[in-house]
Amino acid sequence: MKKFMDWLANSFAPAASKLFSRPWLSAVSSCMQKVVPFILTGSVVYVYNVARYFLPALPDLSPIASYSFGLITLIVAFMMTNQCMEKLNHLEYTINGGIAAICILFMGVMPKGESADLGTLMSNLGASGIAVGMIIGIFVSIIFHLWGKLHFLKDSSIPDFLTSWINTILPFVISLSISMVLFNILEIDLFQVVLATIKPVTNFAQTLPGFILICLIPAFFYTVGVSSWLWDAVTMPIFLTGIQANIDAVAAGQPAVNIVTYEATFTMAFITIGGMCATLGLNLLMCISKSKQLKTMGRVFLVPSIFNINEPVMFGAPVVFNPILMLPAWINAIVGPIYVWILMSGGLLKIPSKLIHVGQIPAPFSSMLVTEDFRAIIWWVIYLAINILIWYPFFKVYEKTKLMEEQAMTEKN
Repeated sequence: MKKFMDWLANSFAPAASKLFSRPWLSAVSSCMQKVVPFILTGSVVYVYNVARYFLPALPDLSPIASYSFGLITLIVAFMMTNQCMEKLNHLEYTINGGIAAICILFMGVMPKGESADLGTLMSNLGASGIAVGMIIGIFVSIIFHLWGKLHFLKDSSIPDFLTSWINTILPFVISLSISMVLFNILEIDLFQVVLATIKPVTNFAQTLPGFILICLIPAFFYTVGVSSWLWDAVTMPIFLTGIQANIDAVAAGQPAVNIVTYEATFTMAFITIGGMCATLGLNLLMCISKSKQLKTMGRVFLVPSIFNINEPVMFGAPVVFNPILMLPAWINAIVGPIYVWILMSGGLLKIPSKLIHVGQIPAPFSSMLVTEDFRAIIWWVIYLAINILIWYPFFKVYEKTKLMEEQAMTEKN
């Protein structure tokens, strides 16, 4: 075990951090973080609609959701290019490149033929097209990046403002020209091509093994000090596509079927009870620990844990690079999705069908809010007991080592 932990600390974690800090990967991760406020805007409206259900006299705020979360693909296309240009040090293209991406996105997703209507266009610009927005943003970024490396007219006598115009117009024209050939001449339906390409991935993600991997991989990396935010570029399109399909299904009078959503993974606070790696049980055990140090930290960390913010526990207990506590963190990332899957697939708990993209609402209130099912309170309490049981044997071993350290310190003093 010591050799394994040394390898994780000295080889694996630094290599993983270095990999994810590369400009392109860093830009993708940063892009997904930048679009979160726009997703949250839509989430606020969906939460508001819960109150409106009981008070129909309240005004309809659906246009706010339609023109924030409903345009998330457009926002992603801009932000992807913006962040790529920033990470690649082409600061002169952060705005113009993003605008170019929006223009090309419209060219790529504009409905043609019998489906050429505003409703189809808005659907293409919503959550179902988020992968298209990412691809368009990366495509435009590659063109602008390659052009920027040419340093065209750098040492010429042409005025700087004119040089800047030329160096923006030319990569924009190149991007538009390639897009015109693909979308207008060859008549490639980018939206359908991307959906067909990623369909096997999204289909697998909506299975129990896929759900476990989506929860376990970020949890594993989190325990070796790599932020779970880095995985948003992979998981966010899956989550948003899943919840959008559920919303559309319920609106059409059909049942929601996609279990793997942000709402079921985070907002409901089962799998992430207390935060990523499900650390609320650990925090509660720390609060009643015989170790003065663990007890003090547990009580200090408890309020953030209730709001599913667990960086203090992960780095303060610590769980990160702690061989005793890393294992139960991984076990929780497996048990959690299995528990949720059994409940929802078995009809014991409703599948979320509203966008509530907030992971810091205290449970079990959040659990009931996102599922609209009072049974969520009971299932959350049961899972909290399971969570504590998972942590308990490992915590007692760790507590024993802390007590020995405190006893040694007392004797030394």
